[in-house]
Amino acid sequence: MSIPQTGGGPIEHRDQLAEYLAAGCKPKADWRIGTEHEKFGYCRDTLKPLPYDGPRSIRAMLEGLRDRFGWAEIREAGKLIGLEKDGANVSLEPGGQLELSGAPLVSIHETCDEVNTHLREVREVADAIGVGFIGLGAAPVWTHDQMPVMPKGRYKLMTDYMGRVGTHGTQMMYRTCTVQVNLDFGSEADMVRKLRVALALQPVATALFANSPFFEGKPNGHKSWRSRIWRDLDADRTGMLPFVFEDGMGFEAWVDYALDVPMYFVYRDGAYIDALGQSFRDFLKGELPALPGEMPTLSDWADHLTTIFPEARIKKFIEMRGADGGPWRRLCALPALWVGLMYDDSALDAAWDVAKSWDADTREAWRVAASVDGLQARVGGTAMLDLAREVVAIAHGGLKARAIAGAGGMILDETHFLNALQESVESARTPADELLDRYNGDWAGDLSRIYADYSY
Repeated sequence: MSIPQTGGGPIEHRDQLAEYLAAGCKPKADWRIGTEHEKFGYCRDTLKPLPYDGPRSIRAMLEGLRDRFGWAEIREAGKLIGLEKDGANVSLEPGGQLELSGAPLVSIHETCDEVNTHLREVREVADAIGVGFIGLGAAPVWTHDQMPVMPKGRYKLMTDYMGRVGTHGTQMMYRTCTVQVNLDFGSEADMVRKLRVALALQPVATALFANSPFFEGKPNGHKSWRSRIWRDLDADRTGMLPFVFEDGMGFEAWVDYALDVPMYFVYRDGAYIDALGQSFRDFLKGELPALPGEMPTLSDWADHLTTIFPEARIKKFIEMRGADGGPWRRLCALPALWVGLMYDDSALDAAWDVAKSWDADTREAWRVAASVDGLQARVGGTAMLDLAREVVAIAHGGLKARAIAGAGGMILDETHFLNALQESVESARTPADELLDRYNGDWAGDLSRIYADYSY
């Protein structure tokens, strides 16, 4: 989840909303890669989730990272709720999931180094206090009542609202983890092309990274329960966005869509003001019930954009949002997949060729099938495994064309970060398939074994 946005002045005319998005356009030489990932923390002796306070806690983890590795504090209402350093930040999801939001970096080599450094730091602090961390798409055992609540005003408001608009919202907030990558665009047309590919092929990422086959202590019938949760969360702000594939798509169309998404809050003077279900359109007229007579700022608009949760979304960049959190080596594979597809023109054209004939029903069918069956999914006469194999090959070609070597030019190019995905398409197995085999095999149904065998 995002931290409050800053730096935006008053909105004096509606055109500023689209201009805010368009300000993200950059020349190709300035395109960057921002990798984000979340993970569950737990007490090693009890296997219970970390509380916010105490000697073994989220707060203790943040303090340890601050004191050992020079991160600067982010506080809300006096509570330590995040860290920042060198363009990156560490933040908290509602149930205490620890998230790294990486700095914008040039190559997969750099973003993977950043991920590796962060996980080593986390492990050092965690080992000292008897804590573990695990990368999964959904909490395998814990119930809602066992989850802690982080001291962030945004989350209190969201929790209150989720039960009114869907059936799975609090599951998403408190018991899921993801890995995503944020990528740049060069122009409005480039944004549209990339966003269409991102949405259409997001189910392929869901299938390849499927890693949540358990929930509340047993198999749940899905390879990606995290993806299943997103289908019944809040129809106003989730989904595959058919309008993106229609003529006339651009920044203004995204503004129209975002303005129709009900608000959560307005952030003022360090506090979240309840604007649940209210309209940003009314805010633009100075008629927001939460702040009558007050006009919004661009920071308010930026905050509102962070409350929209489709499978891919735009702010001043594009976020790929379809993958489960997972094992260490797959945290680098996700940005490699999307950079390979998006940052080379020939690869982007080839990726669009894969999906351009699909209609909205087909795209939605792939989304559902990927969450249930992973790489074993089929839609019509097409197998997800064949689709994933083609998409990974296109990404490999895109990374090969980038030809970016690692430190000192002595390391392989970026293509080796796809190795985990190539193994999946060769074996037709994802992390979820491996977990189910372990559960039905040597674990003999004892899901507590997952912590010792799969923690970072």
